Amino acid sequence: MSAVIKKSAPIKLWKFHGGVHPPFHKDESNQTPITFAGIPAQLVLPLQQHIGIEAEPCVHVGDSVYKGQIIASANKIGLSANIHAPTSGKVSAIEEKPLPHISGLSGLCIVIETDGKDKWDESKLESYVDYENKDTKKLLERIEQAGIVGLGGATFPTAVKVAGSLNEKQVKTLIINGAECEPYITCDDRLMRDKSAEIISGIGILQTMLKPEKCLIAIEDNKPEAIEALRLACQEDSNITVVPIPTLYPSGGEKQLIEILTGQQVPANGLPLDIGLMGINIGTVYSIYKSVIEGEPLLSRIVTITGNGINKPQNLEVLIGTSFNYLAEQAGGYTKMADHLIMGGPMMGFALENDQIPIVKATNCALISSTTMLSESNSEYADQPTLPCIRCGKCMDVCPVKLLPQQMYWHIRAKDFEKTLDHNINDCIDCGCCSYVCPSHIPLVDYFRFAKTEIRNQEIATQKSDLSRDRHEFLLFRKERDKRERDEKRAAHKAALQKKKAEAGKNGDATKDPNKDSKADAIKAAMARAKAKKQERSKKESETKDEI
Repeated sequence: MSAVIKKSAPIKLWKFHGGVHPPFHKDESNQTPITFAGIPAQLVLPLQQHIGIEAEPCVHVGDSVYKGQIIASANKIGLSANIHAPTSGKVSAIEEKPLPHISGLSGLCIVIETDGKDKWDESKLESYVDYENKDTKKLLERIEQAGIVGLGGATFPTAVKVAGSLNEKQVKTLIINGAECEPYITCDDRLMRDKSAEIISGIGILQTMLKPEKCLIAIEDNKPEAIEALRLACQEDSNITVVPIPTLYPSGGEKQLIEILTGQQVPANGLPLDIGLMGINIGTVYSIYKSVIEGEPLLSRIVTITGNGINKPQNLEVLIGTSFNYLAEQAGGYTKMADHLIMGGPMMGFALENDQIPIVKATNCALISSTTMLSESNSEYADQPTLPCIRCGKCMDVCPVKLLPQQMYWHIRAKDFEKTLDHNINDCIDCGCCSYVCPSHIPLVDYFRFAKTEIRNQEIATQKSDLSRDRHEFLLFRKERDKRERDEKRAAHKAALQKKKAEAGKNGDATKDPNKDSKADAIKAAMARAKAKKQERSKKESETKDEI
């Protein structure tokens, strides 16, 4: 590039604990520009594509849908996000289908048979080219309406994240995460090269809303082309600084990146916002640009398809709901070495059962490869058997959050989950560094994921038990309360009678009860009438006998 790129004062960088240098294998897929993968014949859209509660379907089987139309609306009960039709077609089913999730479970999905017309209707959003003049609330509503979530992997609804800073705590430093430290994945790298101007516009939208004191774009130094492209694109904005950082996994983790750039550590059980920071992924920024400037909700994302099991590794723009099988076809098909399909990278990704599972908002990579290749980046995939722990301590040395993986492993083996909590297992970010360096090939991350799931299940069971106990205790309390109220009413009634009797005694006849006397008089009168009737009947009977 011949243009003069602005020079900025160097920013002091810090280092987080641990980290590893696996083979990164970036060059295989980042050599060609992003291309559109095309429109498949069928799209499968899971309702759970974000942290929180799954979206609620607002279409029915047989309905025709248009590109950009909301087909599942965000659940109003809790965290949720809208889901849109990525293209036009007809809803052929709303049913359970396998999900791209580490659990391998199924979930409710909307199936669209596409018509190839890619037709918009009134679902096309209004373009906000003059976003600087738009109210912040209006921009926030647009991001929410567009169904944008964090595309770095967390899939936290972006509108909720941004709204948190608008309501209470101000963002002093906005951090744009372009580190992309996971081996093989290059979707963010290629996006920064090909769409640098659009990314800077997306950052401008965020700056209009958040009004940070400064904005830092962090990019690992093994991406020189992306660094240069963004430096050129942001040279007119003095508030934005592109910061190259050392290449080290997992420098792209939010807390690790914050520590690299600021030297600060996010408090335990806290948020970056607690210390005046906010991190946004590059892909998320680009989606914000498309929703605000182009009026397009989150319909597609950039996906790296790579590995020695695919003929043409590259980055494709893929419609949400496209199957991995279709994606592989667009990349030249499988090679003979393809025996693993992993969503994500070798460190934090997980294997999929088949290639008919759909691409979702969280999908950043389809890694198709052989066992031999995977074992280079993560010993979990090695053919070698798992051996006993030799207590070497390497896992502790590389843990970026300073945990004791070896100790947690032993407690998990003993199913002593309380002690794993004492070792702060919930701080584990599942980065896989411990598994990568383990000479015994112990799948430590799998153990930690299992433990965290069990702990969550136990917490849910405890909550249910507590609720049941509370209900039972309230039932006993209510019965006791009702009995006490009845006893109090009886005592009050008795006291009233005694008071009435005492008042009657003060009037000169302490023993006389007016109510009792009236009852006695009525009884005497009734007995007298009965006696008179009896005497009259006897007299008539006597007179009858005399006549005879």
